[in-house]
Amino acid sequence: MGRKKIDLIYMICFWLITATTVAQGQNDSKTMNNKIENPVYQVNRLEEEILIDGVWEKPVWENVPALEITQYMGNKPHFLPTTFAKLLYDDENIYGIYLVHDRFVHCLVQETNGHVSGDPCVEFFFSPDESKPLFYFNLEINCGGVPLMQYVTVPRKEYQFLNEHDIGKVEIAHSLPRKVFPEIEADTLWSIEFKLPLKILKEYADISQPMKGVKWKANFYKTASTTSNPHYLTWSLIDNPKPDFHLPQFFGVLEFR
Repeated sequence: MGRKKIDLIYMICFWLITATTVAQGQNDSKTMNNKIENPVYQVNRLEEEILIDGVWEKPVWENVPALEITQYMGNKPHFLPTTFAKLLYDDENIYGIYLVHDRFVHCLVQETNGHVSGDPCVEFFFSPDESKPLFYFNLEINCGGVPLMQYVTVPRKEYQFLNEHDIGKVEIAHSLPRKVFPEIEADTLWSIEFKLPLKILKEYADISQPMKGVKWKANFYKTASTTSNPHYLTWSLIDNPKPDFHLPQFFGVLEFR
């Protein structure tokens, strides 16, 4: 092989390595920025009546911006569900809706405050007291509409399940049946919609009343730990070697408008 050809091959290899290194550096920089700059979701005020029926396409939600839950924790799942969420508020309630394009769907947990996150499940973790951003509620709802709700002051150590009577005041609509078995492996579109009264929260904690300019910390999740396609998806990036949603230091921001 001639010297010129060797030099040409060397130059090509050099530029390929350089390009890869630069791209990796850009990705690392992007990751670092994600860690530093938590996402912000602006929550619009609801100015009309709303029927909680689980219908994503209804007019009241039509012009509300959606966030997408795209980050994953742990190993990348074989199938990565697509999950969107929207929020609204008024003086008395927080309203939320999720739309999920999923596969490998079952729904087995039927008990309030049961292990709903083992089923395909959407979750809303939020810190409603601006002065205590590490204290939070977690509302978890499986695809059959069964909820779990806690108030947490120290993750994994100090927390309180909301009693079933209070959780029963959260209005929940779901598009799938309450029980789904056997597992549906094919593409499945499902939704969850909820109406969460603020007065429930006030029984357990102080809250910063939602109004223009108020900011809560929060994160949104999609999980399904016991299906054939386990996954742990999050809106705000969580920098942790193992999947763990109970890390409020990584919450994003809800900005009420």
